[in-house]
Amino acid sequence: MAGILYDARLVKAFEGLKALGKSAGETDEWCEKLWEEIVFSQDLLEELIFYLDHHYLTDKVKCEGYSLTDLYVWQMDRYNLIGDWGKNTSACNKDRMVLGAFMDMVQMRKNPDEYIKRLTSGRGMDR
Repeated sequence: MAGILYDARLVKAFEGLKALGKSAGETDEWCEKLWEEIVFSQDLLEELIFYLDHHYLTDKVKCEGYSLTDLYVWQMDRYNLIGDWGKNTSACNKDRMVLGAFMDMVQMRKNPDEYIKRLTSGRGMDR
């Protein structure tokens, strides 16, 4: 058994991510893809574990000055524009937006210029 490493915290975090994904309507495959990215990023992993335990973000993780909360709010704005509501309704799936913020942070770290362009382009109601 030498060389086998078992971290119960990681198993619990993976199970928590999959449960959150199920609540958000995401597939197991999508959750596994997100996990594969998060598990190799210590700061994102710690943020996920904190979120699963406390249901809010610490905002310690940043990329180009943008935090997970910034990406969450951006997700919410996009949802409101698509629905043309202009406000956060009860139909809004906050779990999906949090997971989306984590995925966006993963992708933003890979291609920050593309995400900065998306975050700063003001999509108004008439676009």
